[in-house]
Amino acid sequence: MAIPLIDIKVQYKELREEIMQAIQDVLAGGEYILGSNVTALEAEIAGYCGTSYGIGVASGTDALILSLLAAGIGAGDEVITTPFSFFATAGAIARVGAKPVFVDIEPDTFNISPQHICNKITPRTKAIVPVHIFGQTANMEVINELAKQFNLTVIEDACQAIGALYKGQKAGSLGSAGCFSFFPTKNLGGYGDGGMVVTNDGVLAEKIRMLRVHGSTKKYYHRVIGYNSRLDEIQAAIIRVKLRHLDKWNQERRRLSAQYAKLCDDLTFEGFTLRLPKEESINHHVYHLYTVRCSHRDKILKELTRNNIAAGVYYPLPLHLQEAFNYLGYRKGDLPEAELASREVLSLPLYAGLDDSIVKRVVDVLKS
Repeated sequence: MAIPLIDIKVQYKELREEIMQAIQDVLAGGEYILGSNVTALEAEIAGYCGTSYGIGVASGTDALILSLLAAGIGAGDEVITTPFSFFATAGAIARVGAKPVFVDIEPDTFNISPQHICNKITPRTKAIVPVHIFGQTANMEVINELAKQFNLTVIEDACQAIGALYKGQKAGSLGSAGCFSFFPTKNLGGYGDGGMVVTNDGVLAEKIRMLRVHGSTKKYYHRVIGYNSRLDEIQAAIIRVKLRHLDKWNQERRRLSAQYAKLCDDLTFEGFTLRLPKEESINHHVYHLYTVRCSHRDKILKELTRNNIAAGVYYPLPLHLQEAFNYLGYRKGDLPEAELASREVLSLPLYAGLDDSIVKRVVDVLKS
């Protein structure tokens, strides 16, 4: 039997009747764009995160772009971020005309290293975009202290971390704005693209609402040049059903991750090492991905594949070495921790509904 890295059909089977009813209700109501489900989901996500406002947009990428634009980030500005993330993080910064400035990561958590941020702040720096990678929040206390000291905006890329906690506070509520993705494989995923911005800043929220509908606050009257970036009503209805189960699913991810850790421990023998993910004591990790570090990663990946076990590499090339960012002038060796991580990371099968016996099989193959 083939073991997938993630099986999104499990959730559908569990909630099929509720999901189909939610879709049918939308179709029967004839309200498809920015309707009552979007409005309700915005309030529900904001409430879940402990923020005042939620704004539904078309994707996690758009959540980042519109947040940056609403914060006044543009041409000539610099934005500090991590090189170890999905392309959209830095792509959004570049898309608004700003310059991504990459700093290295912490080897244990893969999150942006706060001590490296300070060295990269210049008079042109206007924002920091930390990424809560794989489901664990970055060190937001230090990041926010730096932001306050240098008058910078903090926009959280929390696309992989809905439900994660930092010192008891939800991811997305820790900066000026928090950005989420509802891509199907996320901990809270729809059946297509979708995104959300949460914030406690009413002015920022209003700007994002205006930008998502072509810069308009009144139909056919446009204050600025905006975008068409609206969360789909059907997706909102589906996500509302699934939101009620998110904490249960996140807890199941944590339980399965603990099972991996119990069976694996740190494997070291004959030149082979496998290091398990580290959860900081002040964090509540939601394990969007269960990512280990291992020497001889590509050989191990090949062996897992031979045994019909899907594994993933997130991410094989850090952002500062991507061809699209050649114009920034980074070279191999500039950010050694991110570069080493890209050669060692391996994500093992993990999703709510995964059977413990499959976890054991994956570990047995690793040990063999």
